[in-house]
Amino acid sequence: MEMSLFNIFDLLGTVAFAISGALAAMNRRMDLFGIFIIGFVTATGGGTLRDVLIGQTPVNWMHNLFYVYLIGISVIIAIIFRNKLEYLKKSLFLFDTIGLGVFTITGVETGIQNGLHPLISIALGGMTGAFGGVIRDILCNEIPVIFRKAELYATACIIGGLFFVIMHRYQVNIDVIYVVTSLIVIIIRLLAVKYHLTLPNFYPKSTKAD
Repeated sequence: MEMSLFNIFDLLGTVAFAISGALAAMNRRMDLFGIFIIGFVTATGGGTLRDVLIGQTPVNWMHNLFYVYLIGISVIIAIIFRNKLEYLKKSLFLFDTIGLGVFTITGVETGIQNGLHPLISIALGGMTGAFGGVIRDILCNEIPVIFRKAELYATACIIGGLFFVIMHRYQVNIDVIYVVTSLIVIIIRLLAVKYHLTLPNFYPKSTKAD
């Protein structure tokens, strides 16, 4: 495998999301099989959806077993060092945020490489970054983090993807684009959680039951 910065970021996102999924499964007290499954679908879910939508099949992890091995090793590391991760929820948030930022750039870049419209490329970035976490949360019987009021999750992907296509339009160095985009997504989510930034909501007025 050619070790371009794109490949390095893709591998980093895979590791981060695999650990994120494993931590979520351990929080739900799943057995070893469940931990591996949740780690795997978290790491591959967004990319699989992206590849299916653009007709790129078999999807990447099916013809490149290195990713399967990498996910397995990442899950094992998470299991071995689970007691070192004193605050599992904080560790889950950290790895989830890193994976979100890194996978956003791989999704947008894939769209651009396939000649898709910038808006579609941004959407692919959001799917790649967010949908592994959506599948993880559904399998863990939780409301997906993308739909929670206290999280700017997909919004961070969209903003990061927008910066990606703008910088790409003005021919900024691609390595700079990768780093800046991932940092934008990560920083937005960190600030949103720290300062409780949310999108406006439109709840109906509560009424008393008869």
